[in-house]
Amino acid sequence: MSLFDLTGRWAIVTGANTGIGQAIAIGLADAGADIVGVGRSAMTETEEKVVSGGRRFLSTTVDLSLAGKAGDVIGEALASGATPDILVNNAGIIRRADALDFTEEDWDAVLDTNLKATFFLCQAFAKAAISAGRPAKIINIASLLSFQGGIRVPSYTAAKSGLAGLTKLMANEWAAKGINVNAIAPGYVETNNTTALRADAERSADILKRIPAGRWARADDMVGAAVFLAASASDYVHGTILPVDGGWLAR
Repeated sequence: MSLFDLTGRWAIVTGANTGIGQAIAIGLADAGADIVGVGRSAMTETEEKVVSGGRRFLSTTVDLSLAGKAGDVIGEALASGATPDILVNNAGIIRRADALDFTEEDWDAVLDTNLKATFFLCQAFAKAAISAGRPAKIINIASLLSFQGGIRVPSYTAAKSGLAGLTKLMANEWAAKGINVNAIAPGYVETNNTTALRADAERSADILKRIPAGRWARADDMVGAAVFLAASASDYVHGTILPVDGGWLAR
């Protein structure tokens, strides 16, 4: 069997309706996996592309920032006949304001969605995998701000820095239980979250000048890393935060 073949696998992908989550869901399906898409809005386009490639797609509409919803996602997947052994935590939001002006509401919204919900979804997923005796892969979507401070996104920076730490902690605890926990740290990607940055001509030009690859990333630039971390090729990779950033961190 190919080191990158995902045939017979089930992947849960959060935020699968657009952007990075959509690209990864379709990419994992292209590698052979069936998909459980999780999002707050319809994932019609993602479903069509997955199904047209011959894979199954189950849709779960849920707001993961609400308490207790993580366990519901796993329960629904299992009840629908899925046997999830890949989890991609991509769902996330961003709020922008100077640190001096940042509100508690914006802090809580981002931390609840980007960090708290991710941890409890990982926990519920790991419990199910361990109970079933099923090896599994968790892939968290971190950020360059897991390594750097950034500006005007204090809660996002805190959440993504925390996610890098949690990725390592969960890898430490669960590696011996057959669960690989790793993360992808995308660079500056053309998605809804970066619309404001790309609309700011000066800021966008400054970012572009620092990227050795000479362009912003596309969502599908994350697919190869996701397939690698989901597949048997990465069976001895634990606790890694893999930048896919066009060389940004190397500058």
